[in-house]
Amino acid sequence: MKIALIQMKVLSKQREQNIKHGLELLEQVQAGVEVAVLPEVWTTGYSLGKLSEQAETLTGELVMQLSTLARRKNMYIVAGSIAMNMAGKYFNTTLVFDKNGDIIGRYNKIHLFSLFAEEKIFAPGQERTVVDIAGVKSGLAICYDIRFPELIRAMALDGAKIIYLPAEWPAVRGEAWELMVRASAAINQVYICAVNCVGEFKGEKFYGHSMLVSPLGEIVKIAAAEEAIIYSEIDLKQVDAVRVKMSVLQDLRQDMYK
Repeated sequence: MKIALIQMKVLSKQREQNIKHGLELLEQVQAGVEVAVLPEVWTTGYSLGKLSEQAETLTGELVMQLSTLARRKNMYIVAGSIAMNMAGKYFNTTLVFDKNGDIIGRYNKIHLFSLFAEEKIFAPGQERTVVDIAGVKSGLAICYDIRFPELIRAMALDGAKIIYLPAEWPAVRGEAWELMVRASAAINQVYICAVNCVGEFKGEKFYGHSMLVSPLGEIVKIAAAEEAIIYSEIDLKQVDAVRVKMSVLQDLRQDMYK
């Protein structure tokens, strides 16, 4: 299964330009890719002061454009995360489009980032999401969620073999990014497709280093600190092989954690 990790430069207070650029990058994805993945809040960045004007809706133009792209390019799109207006509440939301352009998955970020006062802007999600993407059970998480291992473990127990993790992760905490993504993959015996952005917000640079990590915690492919589209293959047989060799999920004493 071939995937494209779109490490996009996200500009502050430039929604229209970000949308135009994000769609252009999706257009550039090579033929034969089954899943393309964008970073967190790629339309607005963390310039979230005008969501009444800038948040998207499920019937809005951007959703229609993403749907058309997925259908025309015959690929799934994990649309990073987008500030969404749903019934008058704002959520930090990942949408998943299938090859027909239909929305087959939606995840509202559960763990809101208090350091950026995200809880004052967004409503928190209330449920985890595992959805079939290209025929594979896949979990959805967003950025700060990686610091909460209970969520990743729960999705692995739900049957997820891949976790998609769009992010806007800063360079100042770059070592933690690599450490936690690799550890989460190894501990839960899943692939993690972690797609970060580049650029900066209020003088703080984003880290880049989007990566695909194997269920052994090994980096399969990693980007540098500049905008790029990187491509990688996922070998799903490795998930099964690792889980047979070391039955971590079967050996878990779930009764001890209730």
